Amino acid sequence: MSKVLRILLVIVLFIIFFEVGLFSSYTIVTAEVPDVKGLIDMQVSYITNLFSPQNVNEVLIKDPTNINISNKKDVALKMEELSNVDGINVGSLNVTTYDDPKNDKINVTIEALGYASPNSTSGQIVISQEPAYKVIFKGVALHKNGELIVNISSLKVDSVLKLYK
Repeated sequence: MSKVLRILLVIVLFIIFFEVGLFSSYTIVTAEVPDVKGLIDMQVSYITNLFSPQNVNEVLIKDPTNINISNKKDVALKMEELSNVDGINVGSLNVTTYDDPKNDKINVTIEALGYASPNSTSGQIVISQEPAYKVIFKGVALHKNGELIVNISSLKVDSVLKLYK
């Protein structure tokens, strides 16, 4: 029990020294008598705003929501074109969002595996079935006729990562 009291005493002393330092520095900087009530109100409002539910939700990282889109092949072709890879694995296409999937307009992140061009060494063409890239795109998805469709013109390359074996 005495350990808890010691910890509480240290916290109270820290707060008292902090406040005394704040008031004295205010007096030195402004050459006026500090408004004690105003300074304490400012601190309390700042702390309550800092721990408000809205700010806490912005700080907490939530997992993205996986969503299904209807135009996977069109998206894969546009991703292939923009990222300059030779192919996109449609089966690996992963579309996620942090927005509410029920909204009409949703910001999405699209990840997929991409393939490199066939290697030709000593007159022999070697076609690899293993992906060589991970491509990540940002875009906007819209609800149309009950389906979720990614707007192809909204796709922007976020990154193209080379996979090493």
